[in-house]
Parts: sequence; structure tokens; C-alpha cells
Amino acid sequence: MNIKKNYYTPSVVEAVLLSAISIFLLSFGIIKFEAAPHIPILVVIIFLLFYGLLRKIPFKVMEEGLINGAMAGIGAVILLLFIGLLIGSWMISGTIPTLVSTGFSLATSHYFYAIVFVITALVGVSIGSSLTTVATIGVAFISIAQTIDLSMAITAGAIVSGAFFGDKMSPLSDTTNLASTIVKVDLFEHIRNMGWTTVPAFLLSLLFFIFVSPPVEEADLSNINHFQDSLYSTGLIHWYSWLPLVLLIVLSIKNVPAILSLAASSLLAVVLSFINQMLPIGDLLNVLFNGYVSETGNTALDELLTRGGVSSMFFTVSLVLLALAMGGLLFTLGIVPRLIESIAGLLNNVGSVITASAMTAIGLNVMIGEQYLAILLTGESFQSQFAKVGLANKNLSRVLEDAGTVVNPLVPWSVCGVFITSMLEVPVLSYIPFAIFCWLCPILSILFGISGKTLTYLK
Repeated sequence: MNIKKNYYTPSVVEAVLLSAISIFLLSFGIIKFEAAPHIPILVVIIFLLFYGLLRKIPFKVMEEGLINGAMAGIGAVILLLFIGLLIGSWMISGTIPTLVSTGFSLATSHYFYAIVFVITALVGVSIGSSLTTVATIGVAFISIAQTIDLSMAITAGAIVSGAFFGDKMSPLSDTTNLASTIVKVDLFEHIRNMGWTTVPAFLLSLLFFIFVSPPVEEADLSNINHFQDSLYSTGLIHWYSWLPLVLLIVLSIKNVPAILSLAASSLLAVVLSFINQMLPIGDLLNVLFNGYVSETGNTALDELLTRGGVSSMFFTVSLVLLALAMGGLLFTLGIVPRLIESIAGLLNNVGSVITASAMTAIGLNVMIGEQYLAILLTGESFQSQFAKVGLANKNLSRVLEDAGTVVNPLVPWSVCGVFITSMLEVPVLSYIPFAIFCWLCPILSILFGISGKTLTYLK
């Protein structure tokens, strides 16, 4: 992403005040009034535009900042549209229904939440995409929890924790590659070094989900058989429905770009659905755009199976563009650069450098709602500070993931937060307390930084 030099440099107090007002407007609109995030973001953009005009900044300059910010998300937008296509094709081919049916066999376990966490983590590592994991395996598990009357919030927390473990540790992940590339660290060296914080976070999260998982006798399993019978009656469940998922995993392992992998898996799913159901081409194309509509008469099943399609991503796509446009304006007005500069100037030891870089990544996630910008801006800003205190760059790349990648789903107006909410239908504020892995990573990263443990120093 090409970030241009900011046009205006505010004072530190001014930058802090503007940031506080922006965050207040966002959180107040979303939390107090339960508004769609788009409106509070637009309110913040309008506020910043008028402020810029008061500071005699040409509107053309601010407009360019908005456009540059939004353009940075075009790759994410295209990926989201392909995910919508994938979900629609996986519905009509029976891949998601088959995953749901298979998942129901785990519902009798004493450790339901722990199993959800482990399976989503494994799938996330395999395909390298937290959003794809949430949209597929996550949807299956959230439906199981709803059917057997278990906590949707804890289940969502387990799904998010597992999915972002996978996203963080997979060599196929965009964020993993970005974090290592931006600070010039070998990809696999970066992944190995992340193990110092990620493995303890994973084990502690697993223990938590084992502890909170209810025993079998406390779960209402009376309608499982009826639900599974209804699933089989749709005619969507077949052994070959696994093939699109298998193809996606294989292509990801072979390091095929995400969009090509999603496209190939979707194409295979479309071919399978056409062979199985012989739908007219027009109906098939309609499903790919508008999503699959289930009409079995089983309300719970219809609610589960009616999803997907390119159009289902429009809400998220529009939010991505608005959030990144806001980020571009914050940069053009000099707010983000000034805050980073002021923090960097106060650093003089290892603990303060790591803590400041982690808090910067978290702050950017909150302010901008975009993990790529949080990783990029923090990485570019703190390389010299890490070198100043004698720390190798792989310490910084680890912080970028610990506090940049996994924090994003905890922000209600973020790209990941909104996508997850739309997929799982569980508000961010409901699953936040249970997304244990996402909390532990930045905490452990800061604690190890303060203690000096697990750090690598320059020779």
C-alpha cells in the first residue's frame, strides 16, 4: 500500500483529542444506539472533513486521502466477494450441509466448546483464512450450538479463537506474510518465533473451553436426530460434497493465491451441484449472486441453509471501504502519524518499545478497524526503535501478529468484527469475553517484552 506524506501535522494534544472524539462517536453510535457501523463511521468522516476545512486543508487533499484509504482495501473487497461466491456454491453443492451433519456427531461430547476451538484452529491453519474458516466450519458449529441450546456467545468465542489461531500461524495467511515481509523476516522463522506466545495462548484457551464445556446431560439433544433427518431430506448431503473443501485445502497447501483457490473450489462446487441437481443455468447463477434459499419447512434448518451469494457480502464490503476511507483521512490529517511519532519519541528500553508497539497496533485496530493498516503502520514506525534497543526484527513481527492480527475481531466496527457478526449472527460485544486466544496473545506479548523472556537480540 502506498501511503502518502500527511498534509497537516497536528500537535500531540490535538491528535489525542481528535482520536478520542472519533472513537467516542464510533463506540457511542454502535453500542448506545446499536446503529449499523456505517453511520457512525460516516459521522466521523464528516466531523474530520469539517475539522480539516477549519484548518485550511484543501478539500481535494482530504478527498484524495479518503480515496487512497479506500483503494487500500480493494484486495480485501474482492476476496470478500469471492467468499460470498464460495458460500453460495458450497451450499448448493452440499458442502456446508455435509459439514453441519458431520459436526452434529460431536454434539454429544462433554467438551463441545473445546472441540469447536481445536477443529476451527486446524482448519484455519490448513486454509490460512480466518474469515473463510468462520464462514464455513464456524457457521456449522454455531448452528449446532443453537440447536442443542448451548451458549452462542461461548461457541462464537471458541470459533473466533480457533480461526485466528489458524490465521496467525498459517504460512498461507495474508497477515502472516505481511507481518514477516514488512519487517524483512523469513516467513518460517517468523512463525517459529510466534510459537513462544501462541502455544501458551492456545493451551490456556483450550483449558478454558474444556472447563466451560457442559456435560452431556446438561445439553438438550432431543432435536438432534430430527434436525439431522431434515438435513438428509434436502438431498444435499453426499460423500463427494467434501471435495470442494479438500480442493481448497490442497490448493492452499500448494500456496496457490487465495482468490484462485476460492474460485477453483467454487467452480468444483458448481459442477457437482449441476451434476447432482441439474439446475437450470439461470437458477444456478441466481444462487451464486443472491445465495441459497432453503424451503424445507423446518424453521431452524431453513435459517441455517439460507445464506451465501455475492450479494450477502455487500454490507461488509461497504463497511470495509468506509472504514479504510476513514483511516486514509486520519492519516492525511496527520493524526495517526503524530500519535505514532509521539509514542516512539518516549521509548528508551526493551519493555517500553514492545509495549508501545503492541498498544499502537491495538490502537490502530480500534481507530481504523483494519488489521492490515495496523500491521503496516506499526511495522514501518517501530523498526528503528527495535534496532535502537538491540532487538531483532522478528520480535517486532511477532508483536504485529499478537496485537495487530488477532485484536481486529474484538473491535465491533472492524472488518473482521462485522464479517464475523454477519456470518455467526452473534454480536462482537457478546463473544468478546470468550475469545480468549485473542486476548491472551497481546497480553503474553507485552509480558514477555517487559520480562525480557523469549526475545532475540541483535548480534
